[in-house]
Amino acid sequence: MNLSRFLVPAALAAFVLACACSKSASTSSSAPSGGATAPDRVVATFNGGQITAGELEKEARPQIADLENKMYQARKQALEQMAMERIVKAEAAKAGLTEQEYIRKRVEEAPVQQPTEAQERQFYDRLKAGGQIPPEATFESLKDRIGQALINQQRQGQMQKVVAELQKQANLKLDLPQPRISVAAEGPSRGPKDAPVTIVEFSDFECPYCGAAHDTVEQVMNTYAGKVRLVFRQFPLSFHPHAAKAAEASLCAADQGKFWEYHEVLFKNQKKLDPADLKAHATQVGLDPQKFGQCLESGDKKKVVDADQQAGMAAGVNGTPAFFINGIFLNGALPIEEFKKVIDGELASK
Repeated sequence: MNLSRFLVPAALAAFVLACACSKSASTSSSAPSGGATAPDRVVATFNGGQITAGELEKEARPQIADLENKMYQARKQALEQMAMERIVKAEAAKAGLTEQEYIRKRVEEAPVQQPTEAQERQFYDRLKAGGQIPPEATFESLKDRIGQALINQQRQGQMQKVVAELQKQANLKLDLPQPRISVAAEGPSRGPKDAPVTIVEFSDFECPYCGAAHDTVEQVMNTYAGKVRLVFRQFPLSFHPHAAKAAEASLCAADQGKFWEYHEVLFKNQKKLDPADLKAHATQVGLDPQKFGQCLESGDKKKVVDADQQAGMAAGVNGTPAFFINGIFLNGALPIEEFKKVIDGELASK
């Protein structure tokens, strides 16, 4: 029995193949070599020049961090699957059923609600706005698939409930240390400075997945009020034409003490990020238009945006949104349950 498809929530069912706005994948096939190397050791020479291990580490760190996280996620997924298969096998035996019969009874035979046309249209409009379906695709042509996708979401949700129930009942605990990545908590922040949990978010105001994650982050901040500090860092992607200037604009708003108000407006207006729109949004949140305009047109904030991007790449960020929860990496627009797992674990360890 393969439970892997049930252990990762499917936020947008069959229509969504990824949950983050990503850079192009690297074509390099090189893997990091094992063992520590002294930073001053020379690892390459050429025409009188040289490259040290320290220089190499700095250059390769983004790819290495990404590989380390992928290795951890692969181990974690395999471990969860192994544990759940054994738990389900035991529960099925108690009920006198095969594992397939047990899953069918708990999940596939559970009642589901047929989606309304209003729900289907809302789903279609969200995908259309996010550019996740072809512009020429009509609601009518996708209606049946959308309906099935919404039903699949219900099935997925039911399976997640069953998995959580069985894990709790079996007192499942995973002891698999996750790598922590050092990321400076520098930038606009919310929450107590001495909060036991700090989330550093790298985001792009034009990325639809960042927009989706925005609502989840708000849920996190409300759920863990007083226990979590959120730090926002800029990571505009090159294929989003307005993202870089929007990032600068948000920092101009921060100069007038209105970063979070402006941040909120940008995420609610992801299709309205050209310079004129950015200035209109500034007026909407009560910024001094002259000071804002001078700041935005000067380009002074570009160096801050560039520094944030460099910090993100050094930590292994290659897409948005990306989160570091006390240094533990979460990638993409994940459901709040994934945040809770990490945050609850961090709070329990304090």
